[in-house]
Amino acid sequence: MSSFESPGGTVASVTDRVLKVDLKAPATAVHFIGDVAAFVNGEESVVLVDDKANATPLNVHGGGILCAASDGKRLVTGGDDGKVVAIDAKGTIETLATDARHRWIDNVAVHADGAVAWSAGKTAFVKVKDTEKSFDAPSTVGGLAFAPKGLRLAIAHYNGVTLWFPNMAATPEVLEWKGSHLAVAFSADNRFLVTAMHEPALHGWRLADAKHMRMTGYPSRVRSMSWSVGGKLLATSGADTVILWPFGSKDGPMGKEPAMLAPLQAKVTAVACHPTSDILAAGYSDGTILMVRIQDGAEILVRRNGSEQVSALAWNAEGSLLAFATDDGDAGLMPL
Repeated sequence: MSSFESPGGTVASVTDRVLKVDLKAPATAVHFIGDVAAFVNGEESVVLVDDKANATPLNVHGGGILCAASDGKRLVTGGDDGKVVAIDAKGTIETLATDARHRWIDNVAVHADGAVAWSAGKTAFVKVKDTEKSFDAPSTVGGLAFAPKGLRLAIAHYNGVTLWFPNMAATPEVLEWKGSHLAVAFSADNRFLVTAMHEPALHGWRLADAKHMRMTGYPSRVRSMSWSVGGKLLATSGADTVILWPFGSKDGPMGKEPAMLAPLQAKVTAVACHPTSDILAAGYSDGTILMVRIQDGAEILVRRNGSEQVSALAWNAEGSLLAFATDDGDAGLMPL
């Protein structure tokens, strides 16, 4: 890999190593199934791309694809056709569930042990093997996430998050905070829970005592979050730099200022932390993509600025492949 340059110096480039991917249409998300990149089109299809950039399009839904998640073994998608669908690296498509009322599937989540969660309106569902259970949230579900250990589902909604144990009779725990909570994520060590809000802010809780953590100051909504290896930092979009909140101590970011890396005259629209190294990829509203070393902010250029914003970024599990897509349908793979 090209070496990183010091901040302020000439930025090294790996643009000549990027393999161009022909998607035919813009992708709203990308996830890896093993070493196969699954580009999610907003309209009906998923394109599987191998490490040589060979593309295989699949018609998955009978309408728009509204959400997607992956555990590295399969991609799970939800659509406005009311279906929850799983896709493996070979392109095998399996319908996991169909909403009885044909409601839109707004959110999906996948647990490492194979459990799948999804939501339609105010109802969240969990399917473990052949057993399906449901929970009605106080309002429309804004986001879903499984805890890294145990079968516990975080359900984001208006005025907070509900923690539901589908396999237990225990009363769900409610973490309250006024406002509309959307994307939700657990830290890898299961100590913290963070939501991206409808307003330009994050909110977090320390799960041991439900202590609040306010993370504000963004000029726009946070639409992308990614935990660094080990979960000590949370990288986010929403500003003209990558904002990294510290979660290494028992108090998380409480009373601390975030780090700010890779400033540009453009807004950060997507972030993806490397799975094994203290490196992150950042995509911007002008189409630029940078790899950034977290320790000192050194940068490598992956993609030069173009006409449309970066809509999706993802690493494979080994961190040997970076996949990206933009709003104008451009996409690529960058091998390390």
